[in-house]
Amino acid sequence: MTDYSGAVRDALRSRGEPVSRLGYFCAPFRPTAGPLQDKVIKTYRGGRDPEVLEQLARRHTAYVEMLTWAGVRLPETRFMILNEAGYLQPVIVQDAIDEALLMRPQIEAADLQGALDMLEGAALSIADFWARVAQRGERIGYHPSIRNFAYDEDGPIFFDTFPPLIGYTREEMGRLLLRFSESALVRKMGTVFPERIRGIQDEWYSPSGTIVGLIGSAVRLRPDDGPAILDWARGFASAELHGTIRTEVLADLDRPPRLPAFWTGTRRLLGLEGKPNV
Repeated sequence: MTDYSGAVRDALRSRGEPVSRLGYFCAPFRPTAGPLQDKVIKTYRGGRDPEVLEQLARRHTAYVEMLTWAGVRLPETRFMILNEAGYLQPVIVQDAIDEALLMRPQIEAADLQGALDMLEGAALSIADFWARVAQRGERIGYHPSIRNFAYDEDGPIFFDTFPPLIGYTREEMGRLLLRFSESALVRKMGTVFPERIRGIQDEWYSPSGTIVGLIGSAVRLRPDDGPAILDWARGFASAELHGTIRTEVLADLDRPPRLPAFWTGTRRLLGLEGKPNV
């Protein structure tokens, strides 16, 4: 681990341009030289709160294990905390994904049937995830948006493991959203509108919300095909979903899904692009 940590430190010292400017938690970058050229490195706000960061490390390990157990395909992902004279820096190192496989640009470039095929593959994987974790006792979430997926001949690949959505209460996750936001503006807003910031997570913990969120993203990416996407989505929900998740998805598809106004306004203030965070 010492040699690996040294390679990560070297990459951080010589970091180049980020591969994404999404930027709520970090701006991932890919080293241009050295032994980690085939990796993407994601750094998060450090600090001198070891109890928070050590718990975060344990939860991240548990989350990756749980995602894998639940059948979610992930690139190899390692979490570490670099200690610089007591200042602790959380870092994720992940196998880089070919940019040609990122789902967002594929959805934009595909013909309508190709886009619907990818959406169906992703939606089926999301429904399968929730079915597999339904009997687990921990509070578990998932953030399977189009920008957090790649897609190849075997289906979707998920790559967003931060924050680790396992074991935290809603209140605790709300504090993490503030603690690890890169934006001083968001952290300040959290003192004024704490419930609005806590609310960002709610879709991640809702089985129907994650599927409707995927559909809403596709409609926003392909507005001219919005009616066809919604027709497909209603047929998919009727044929492939069951029980409460089916009822809730169909109810939410009575109108085109929209992001909460508070979150869209915050994204504009921060200049977030909504592009793949990898």
